[in-house]
Parts: sequence; structure tokens; C-alpha cells
Amino acid sequence: MAEYNIINDPNRCVKCGLCIAFCPCDVLEANEDGYPFAAYPDNCVGCTTCSGNCPTRALLVESIGDAEFDPFADEPRAEEISKEEHAHYEELQRTIMEKLGLRWQPVAVSLIEKDELLPNAPMPPENLRFCQAMMAARRGASILMPPFRHSCPDGTSIFGMTGVPEKLATGEIYVLFHKVVDAEAAARMVAERPTLPANSRRATYVAPLAKTVRDPEVVVFTGTPEQMMWLCMSMSYYDGHRFDFAASGFNSMCVEAVLLPLDRNEPNITFGCYGCRAATDIDENMMFMGVPVDRLETIAQGLTELAKKAIPDSRNKIYVEPIM
Repeated sequence: MAEYNIINDPNRCVKCGLCIAFCPCDVLEANEDGYPFAAYPDNCVGCTTCSGNCPTRALLVESIGDAEFDPFADEPRAEEISKEEHAHYEELQRTIMEKLGLRWQPVAVSLIEKDELLPNAPMPPENLRFCQAMMAARRGASILMPPFRHSCPDGTSIFGMTGVPEKLATGEIYVLFHKVVDAEAAARMVAERPTLPANSRRATYVAPLAKTVRDPEVVVFTGTPEQMMWLCMSMSYYDGHRFDFAASGFNSMCVEAVLLPLDRNEPNITFGCYGCRAATDIDENMMFMGVPVDRLETIAQGLTELAKKAIPDSRNKIYVEPIM
């Protein structure tokens, strides 16, 4: 299992205490000379929040775990979906990407329940944030992550794989990051976000839709605002339904792109959040939409119809007067 050394350089450390304050898992304390040290190293998940907030870069978080460690090596794996289902997901991905002109592959997301067999997929050699796993999946990777492979305690608690560290439960960490004005605002933000019951899930599995080995619960699209508009219109094409989205700058991938569509059985947009923008390749022009898997047929059919006239007309700016 992954473990970490936290190394402090006393020649650079100014004893400001920011690393101790920002650690979401209460790993660090100050020694008698005021320098930080890992008082509770078993709590460390390798998120590097401490080192990232060190103003002098005096702190180093170093993995010392066994990258090949797999506690599930002897456990039977879940049966994969049929070749016909796999081919169907491939075709849905091809159609949607082609009609929209998507750069990134749609990502199939599964939250594995505590009594389920795990899918046959590789675990990453290093801990990742969920948003980083999503980045790798939209680029083509398939990734299985039990809680000990997640480096974001926010994500594992939201997905019901662990409990909630106190600094996250109270919102204290968000005040430290200057994401909210005070503890009251932080507490409201935490209270308003959905979470799955603690210890109800055992792993996350993400893969490109065309490569998924199991039926996903949610599929997440990455694209421009204009592409997200057409996704909405594809789902409204046959019934004219308007959607009510819940979006903020908090917990974008875990809450807004995955958990809300799963909980409400409705699509949801998200603009991204501090974490997923700071830790991945997403630029300022991109956003996301999570949709329940049962909407994919409608999306593919709706986009096929919209691509016959509406999409090309809009992109060709047919109402813009010629410049003389």
C-alpha cells in the first residue's frame, strides 16, 4: 500500500505553520523547535496540499510505498460486458464525438459498491486525485482506484469510500484556501453538497466510454460551452424539456459531474473547480457535463438530427451580415 515520507528542509523552512494548517488529514505537527514533522504518517494520502502551500518549497512528500501492491490480486473479478454491449458503447462514442467535434473522449464512471466484485482494470502506480484519473481516462486510460489509491480525501468521502476528515467536514480547509469568506459560508457549502453513505463504496472505475468493461452509472463529457449547449439540445430535441443545473466552483468532478447526475437521474453541468483546474490539463475555455448512462441513446440520436442543419448553420454564423 502506498506510504509517504514527508521531508522538511530546515535551511529553507521559515516555521510559518502553513503546511500544518493546510494538511486536510492532520498528518503534521510542529516539533519543539517549531519545524513541521509527520506526527501521524499513516494518515497521509499523498495529496501534497502541504508542500503546495509551503511558501519556500521546504517540504517534500515522497512516496515510499510498494507500487505493485494489490490487496485484490487473489480476488475474482467481475464479468465484463458482452461484445455486443461493448460495440454499442463504441458506436455511441463515435457518433457523439463526430457530431460534436469533441477533442476528448467521454468518460464512463462507475462507483463500485462495497459488496460488488471489482472490474478487471489496472490500478495506478501512484495515488491520483479523482479529477486526475478523469483526465487520464478522457485521454484513453482505464483506471481502478480503491480509496488507498485516491490522493484527495474530499473525493473519497464524497463517494462514500471513507469518512470525512474534520477539516473538510467543518469547512476549515476552504477558509484557509480563501475559497469562502468564513466558517459559516464553508459549513453551508459542505452541508449543501450530496455525499454517499460512509463505507458504502469500495472503488471508483473510470474509462473511455468505448473501452469500459462494465455498464457505467454516469458518463462525463469535456468540451467548450458551445459543445455543452448542443449536448443539452440533443436531450431536448424530442420533448423540448429544459434542465435545472446545480453548479458552483466546489467539488466539480466528484459532486457536480458524477454524484448529482447519479442521485437525480438528470444531466448536470459543471464549470470545474479549484482542484480539478489546478491539478489537470483543463484550460479556461473548457467545462464538463455529467449525464446518466441511459441518456446516451437520446444524445446520439438528437445530435445526429441537429448535425443535419442546426449545428452547421450556427457554426457558419448564418445571421451575421457580410462585412463589406
